[in-house]
Amino acid sequence: MDRSDHNTRVGLLGGSFDPAHEGHVEISQAALEFLELDYVWWLVSPGNPLKDVSELAPFEDRVQAARALEKDDRIIISELERNFDTKYTIDTLNRIKDTMPRYHFVWLMGADNLIGFDKWKDWREIAKTVPFAIFSRPSYSKASLDSLAAKALRDYRIDKDQAKTLYRLKPPAWVFCDLTNNPSSSTKIRSKTK
Repeated sequence: MDRSDHNTRVGLLGGSFDPAHEGHVEISQAALEFLELDYVWWLVSPGNPLKDVSELAPFEDRVQAARALEKDDRIIISELERNFDTKYTIDTLNRIKDTMPRYHFVWLMGADNLIGFDKWKDWREIAKTVPFAIFSRPSYSKASLDSLAAKALRDYRIDKDQAKTLYRLKPPAWVFCDLTNNPSSSTKIRSKTK
């Protein structure tokens, strides 16, 4: 992750990855192409403040499972959140930007996460910190675009024809990508293994 020039474009996909699944892969590959990114980093969270941490699989197991799933060299499974000892996305993003100023970052998330984005700590500050891209998920896309966060940030949404410029836009700036439709869900996968 330390070999970069001032044009290196990185998508950041945060989450518990409990477990990582093909939906994460689909979003990552779509982001690489649609946004013309060089890399996507999966930021495996040691603990999600909006979830019961006691129910999460051990961090090392989630990282190893993610690495076993992903075979694209442009997708990096990262332990940055644990290394930074950050719990909230805003703190992680600030640390990443401070320690890696040569990169251009774009935050990536599924449409289901946009629905509850207003519950995230300092979500408006997150939107002002890095541009972000929302990826469609079956049965969530319409609700996500009607969400409080989407309405609050509607003036900063760019047309998908401009998506390749997102990485260099001053935030807040975001785009909705309707190219993904994998129904995989970590919650559903976990419920089948219980």
